[in-house]
Amino acid sequence: MKWAWKVGQFRGIGVYIHATFLILLAFVAYSYWMASKDVYKTVEGVVFILALFGCVVLHEFGHALTAARFGIKTRDITLLPIGGVARLERMPDEPWQELLVAIAGPAVNVVIAGLIAGWLYFRGTFGSLDQLTVTEGPFLFRLMVVNIFLVFFNMLPAFPMDGGRVLRAFLATQMNYSRATQIAAGVGQGMALLFGLLGFLYNPFLLFIALFVWIGAAQESGITQMKSALGGIPVYAATITDFKTLQPDDTLATATEMILSGSQQDFPVMKENRVVGVLTRRILLAALSNTDRNVPVSAVMQRDFESVQASEMLESAFERLQTCDCYTMPVMKNGDLVGLLTLDNIGEFIAIRSALYGQKPS
Repeated sequence: MKWAWKVGQFRGIGVYIHATFLILLAFVAYSYWMASKDVYKTVEGVVFILALFGCVVLHEFGHALTAARFGIKTRDITLLPIGGVARLERMPDEPWQELLVAIAGPAVNVVIAGLIAGWLYFRGTFGSLDQLTVTEGPFLFRLMVVNIFLVFFNMLPAFPMDGGRVLRAFLATQMNYSRATQIAAGVGQGMALLFGLLGFLYNPFLLFIALFVWIGAAQESGITQMKSALGGIPVYAATITDFKTLQPDDTLATATEMILSGSQQDFPVMKENRVVGVLTRRILLAALSNTDRNVPVSAVMQRDFESVQASEMLESAFERLQTCDCYTMPVMKNGDLVGLLTLDNIGEFIAIRSALYGQKPS
């Protein structure tokens, strides 16, 4: 994710902080200072927010480590002002697996709240809700209450939040996955409208949550429908067969001319009828700004690249294109390069297929 900095790693999963999260910390510090004019209370307020988001990180690792039990990797975890986001490489194959992954996060918050409650009870320092506010009250008691709030908030059926994913998992046991996603996304967008209304009336922060839920539900629904449309179709059906290649000793100037003379963005680099690399548009532009145009392609090409077999199912290839750091994958058949596969071409394939499928016979 752009404008995010890595702050740690656990089990191979990087933890990032988005730039907007720092704005939140600055806002919290400013708010505490304006309210109290006390350095200690201001620092305590910032530390409380950091502790809260520490719980959010543990929540996201609950999702990530549970997903790992089903062979699903997590690319990274990013902290945003509205919470954390764990980017799984793919969704679980079975509804019960998605159910377990979804509830694992809130379950972590239940455990945290339970441990804090046990400690406060043992110490005899259990606070009173009557005197508790977001900024006032014993530190640990507030943290316990916030974790309980996170459990109930995340379990609201507002897809793509945890509760929405639980709803989809239950629906997927009664109907196909695509239909279950559409219903869960519809419920989520309904919740987003409710959040938006409450935001206008009471708390403007709910407007940001409403926007996040609305966009997330729409994106998840669109991706699921696309994957459903690709089911049972081989890669070669959507392969670009009219393409150009480069040689390792071709210069960046040659590659530039090839991009300007056509619509192809990325180029396989061939040596003795074998793909040895891929020169992407992004890499080419970065190289042009730092090196001479006469530098050979082999000096900057991507040697570690993804490829796909022509007989592979388009649905799985689509998932790989979404998760890999690439826009184009070479399509191979019996060891030979037979074409290219891009996200744009998959989209065009679906559009044409939908148009043909929807036509009425003349």
